[in-house]
Formats: sequence, structure tokens, C-alpha cells
Amino acid sequence: MQAARLHRYDPSIPTESLQVEQVEEPKIENPFDVIVRVGAAGLCRTDIHVVEGQWAPIQDADGSLLPYILGHENSGWVEEVGSAVTNVQPGDTVICHPLMTCGLCHYCRAGRDMQCVNGAFPGISQDGGFAQLLRTSARSVVKLDPVLQPKDIAALADAGLTAHHAVRKSVPELYAGTNAVVIGAGGLGHIGIQCLRAMTPTNIIVVDPNEEALELAKEWGADETVQVREGYSDQVIEMTNGGAEVVFDYVGERGAEDEAWKMTRPAGFHYVIGYGGTVNVPTIDIISTERSVIGNLVGTYNDLEELMNLTARGLVKLHTATYPLDAVNDAIQDLNTGKLRGRGILVPEGAEA
Repeated sequence: MQAARLHRYDPSIPTESLQVEQVEEPKIENPFDVIVRVGAAGLCRTDIHVVEGQWAPIQDADGSLLPYILGHENSGWVEEVGSAVTNVQPGDTVICHPLMTCGLCHYCRAGRDMQCVNGAFPGISQDGGFAQLLRTSARSVVKLDPVLQPKDIAALADAGLTAHHAVRKSVPELYAGTNAVVIGAGGLGHIGIQCLRAMTPTNIIVVDPNEEALELAKEWGADETVQVREGYSDQVIEMTNGGAEVVFDYVGERGAEDEAWKMTRPAGFHYVIGYGGTVNVPTIDIISTERSVIGNLVGTYNDLEELMNLTARGLVKLHTATYPLDAVNDAIQDLNTGKLRGRGILVPEGAEA
């Protein structure tokens, strides 16, 4: 089968980061395995961080994983199932939760699947979905209404799930009369905006350096927008009379993580969703204002099911650009240079129901 594989980590993000080549097809290895014919795979900034080597100390300290197939936002159709699989059958349309989890550890039993102590992460810790076929597990696949096409929803498997997970946790704080600030109207943020509009009555303020992105943010549900320029956080603080109850940082680097903290009001919540930078907050600021910094890792299986419900009802839609799988390096460069609006979607050759 055709697949896009990473052969070396390189912080420079070379123009040929991945090699598109022929590899062996994955096989059923365990009773609960599911082979998915990939209809679409989302391109995520995490893929760039993987190429850079940011994940290597966590998942591949000795480099033995290389070469491997990237891609952790996957959707398609069930091709084959293991002997113990009963929840899906060949031909079913599915979206894949990005983690393969055990279901038995403390975190899985508590419904916090993304912290599974025995989990695997296709596309990061093992072969992923930048390929024609993907091996995952029965727990990881969510059966969908066939009306939902893989190319329209694949990126919801991680980007959408992560954006939704942060909003889901914040819902009790975002009652009528509150303010929520969304930093970044890109691939993550545009989903977060829609989730906020669908799930809360809060006033949504979106900040982004790009005027076109801010115009789109209004279509997605933003009540107010602020362009990122010198002093923009002061403008938001004035608009919210002292800061927002919740600030969602969907960027997490290049200074956004500092401005997010500034825009969070006393007793408010600073949600870190994007990453790459460093949150550096004096402890006196934390205790004197009782502000909280909250991290977000993917989301639960239940979160993914709720997000699929919102999507099927037309309340959440992805803004996407589609690339054939053999153009994966073009897509990576477009994302890295800021040319890509919304989410990049890779479609393998022959991907059709």
C-alpha cells in the first residue's frame, strides 16, 4: 500500500519531510484489532512537532521507531475485524479516536481514556493513517451515520476532539453574561468557536492576526473579534471589564501563551490547547488572583460521540483544504508557513466508499 513515512527528525521542517512509498499492509494481530481503509487523514500541527522531534523524547528516545507512518486524525471504512470485534463490521463508516486504549486501567474506567497507562498513539507511537490502510482497535472506532463522509470529518478525530474537550470542561463557567476569549481562528480555533456557540450562551471574543480569519470567525459564531497587534490584550481586558472568565489558547506559542494569562480575569481559567511555547507565571499571580491554568489532551470517547452528534446536526463544520496523499509535503509546508486555512485533509489514492 501507499504510505507517507518519516525517516528522520529535523527541526528545520524540510520540504521533503515525509517519503511517500510502498509498504506492507497492516494485518490483524489481536482479537480486538480493526483494519480501516482510510478515506481521509487530517494534517495537524502535532505532525509538524513530530517531524521537528518534539515528541521523540516521549515516544522514541532511541530512534528505533523510525521510519514510521504519521497521521492521527483518521476516518474511513472498516476493511477487516478481529475475531472478538462485535461493535463494527466491514463496510461501516467510522472515525478513529486517536488513542488505542485498554479499557481496564484506572483512567479508562474513570472515563478519562486519553490518560490510559497502556495506550498506543497511531501516528506518534506506531504507524498511523497517512496510508491506505490503518490498524487500530475496536475501542477506538466510532461508527457513524453513512451520511458523514470521511473527508469532511477526519480532522475532528483530534483537532475537533481537542477543541471540543476544552469547551466541554468549561461549560459550567460559561453561563449567560460571561465572556470567552478564543486565541487563534485556525485549524483548532475555528472548531472551538463553533462548539462554544453550540454548547454555551457566553459572549465569544476571537483574536487572531489575520483579518480574513476574523471575518470567518464571525460566520462560525464569534460575537466580537480583535486583531492581534501591539496592545491587543489590553483591548480585550477593557472589553471584558477586567478579563474573560475563560481564555482558550489554541496557539500555545509565539507569545500567545503569555497574552492568554493576561486576558484571564481573577478566578478565571486559562485553557492551554495549542503547544510549543512555555507558560511562565509567577506563583504569586496564581494565588493572589486564584486563576487556573488547565491543560487539554485530546478528549474522551464520549466527547467524540458528542462532537459527531453536533456535526451530524450541522452545528459544527470543518473548514478544510484537501490534498492527495502524495502531496503530503506540500500540505506540511502550507501549514508551517501559514498558507493553510482551517484543516488540511489528505486523501489516499482510491479512497472511496
